[in-house]
Amino acid sequence: MPSSTDRKAMDWRYFRRRAVNIVNLSGSVFATLFGLIWLFWILWTTFSAGIAAFDMSLFQQDTPAPGSEGGLANAIIGSLIMVGLATVIGTPIGILAGTYLAEYGKKTRVAGFIRFINDILLSAPSIIIGLFVYEIVVLQVGHFSALAGALALAVIMLPVIIRTTEEMLRLVPNPLREAALALGAPRWKMISLVAYRAAMSGILTGILLSVARIAGETAPLLFTALNNQFWSTDLTQPMANLPVVIFQFAMSPYESWHALAWAGSLLITLSVLALSILARVFLRKARMEH
Repeated sequence: MPSSTDRKAMDWRYFRRRAVNIVNLSGSVFATLFGLIWLFWILWTTFSAGIAAFDMSLFQQDTPAPGSEGGLANAIIGSLIMVGLATVIGTPIGILAGTYLAEYGKKTRVAGFIRFINDILLSAPSIIIGLFVYEIVVLQVGHFSALAGALALAVIMLPVIIRTTEEMLRLVPNPLREAALALGAPRWKMISLVAYRAAMSGILTGILLSVARIAGETAPLLFTALNNQFWSTDLTQPMANLPVVIFQFAMSPYESWHALAWAGSLLITLSVLALSILARVFLRKARMEH
């Protein structure tokens, strides 16, 4: 039976743990509420200011000249083209690289080096990637282009897709691989017909998250695609896009341009929200499968 001194020491340790827990929990709750207040304030400001100019003309008219009315049709189409092209370029490369890391490289030095570079790209500022593409593409051809913008966005997508693909393939149970190999299936067929099917929901989640990440990128497009006030689908020339149009219109002295900038911001916010919800649906499905 513990003595009175031992009981006092135990009570003191219990009191100290409770006090530390209360302080840490209070700090965490305060920090969460502090962040949520600013987040809801930003979302409310974007929604309330953007909904005023959110009508059909936004999708039917091109970006206007100073002092005139217009919409964002050419910028919306330009963003869809560049994001779609970036997805076409970055997705297969990212999936193949993630497949190598999960299925072939595993713990080799080459795989470790690739993971190290991928982590650097994952945390690299997008403006650095835009400057890199500017040096190797824009300066070489002598002008801005939508193709250079799509290439910069594809580079930003790559680390997200690589990391997600590798992690999802590593979650696939090894008995599934062994069963396919035991039946005489080549390794590439086992990966394509067994591993990919088991990890498909997770891989799609990574692709959607990467698309959501590049949807509002402005800095790399300023160095690569720049902007175009008129309707253009020529990939070898500058192309209008929502992020750069929002940046330029927000800096202008015209109220009509400010309204379009808010409407464009709301459109990107809603698009990213929809992609995030869709990604969470796929991620939940992947977790249930595993």
